[in-house]
Amino acid sequence: MKLTKDLLALMGVGITAAIVNAAQLQCTTDTFTKILSSDSSRSESAVVQWAHRVLKGGTFQVPESDIAYPESPTDLPEICVLQVHVTSSPESSYTFGLFLPVEWNERFLAVGNGGFASGIYWADMGVGARYGFASMSTDTDHNSISTDGSWAYNSPEKVADWGYRAMHGSVVLAKELTEAYYGKRAGYNYYSGCSTGGRQGLKEVEMYAEDFDGVIAGAPAWWTAHLQPWTVQVGTYNRPAANGNQIPESLFSWIGARIIEQCDPQDALKDNVISSPHQCELNLEAFLCQGSNSSRLTNCLSAAQLETLYNIYSDYGDTNQTLSFHIYYQVANPNGQS
Repeated sequence: MKLTKDLLALMGVGITAAIVNAAQLQCTTDTFTKILSSDSSRSESAVVQWAHRVLKGGTFQVPESDIAYPESPTDLPEICVLQVHVTSSPESSYTFGLFLPVEWNERFLAVGNGGFASGIYWADMGVGARYGFASMSTDTDHNSISTDGSWAYNSPEKVADWGYRAMHGSVVLAKELTEAYYGKRAGYNYYSGCSTGGRQGLKEVEMYAEDFDGVIAGAPAWWTAHLQPWTVQVGTYNRPAANGNQIPESLFSWIGARIIEQCDPQDALKDNVISSPHQCELNLEAFLCQGSNSSRLTNCLSAAQLETLYNIYSDYGDTNQTLSFHIYYQVANPNGQS
């Protein structure tokens, strides 16, 4: 999730927020190794892989191996950067990164991942660091792009790390390292994530409510066992068929723009963002081709294509029609009723 000034303001950080210039420890691998080794129960499970400083205005160069989040954060404040590897079971392990700004606002921020992607989200950490947050991200035990879930096959320990264990474990260790580095505990601890990141935030609230004082859980990809079959089902609605029901990719942007036109104003702010979908009664009939338009199909839908769109926006039920997902729009049916 891309962090913004407004989101950070929600966390209680303003332009004039108090910034602490703490007498930090040295930013070295040995420094953080000693902190972790002070707890004998973690002497072998957690290993500091490296630590170094980035000067004010500098760039942290993301390792090429991080295929999910390759963007390198630029224009950073002066920070201490470190990476820690944690063994979570005989078959699994995860890694997290931590930005510790020299000018610290006494707050801790963890950021989430997206899709099945994993890797340390250094760019999102950088946004937090620019506002004075000690910022953390975890790779949740694998390295992949958002559409690659192959790592989970026959790997229950990796699934556990991705599901909840890596985030919680990384948060606990990162907060301890932060406290030891600055010589004081963070006054407030926050989390921000979207999609899978939103799910991670909700899971933290459900299982480890003490981890954070505030959580932004955007568009949470909740109830994975039902969400993924729904994703597959939606794809089958739009598969090529002889009856002409397939909606071509060339119309996707047009459909999206028409939906925004109908559902953006409900929150009293026209900003091309649908913030109140539950208040929008989506009229898909408005997309149907009329008159001479019916043969062009460049800015309208045929009757068969409109049926496909109705299927996509309808509630999702499993094989016995038990409701699995309620789509968050009210969609008027062809008879004009919701």
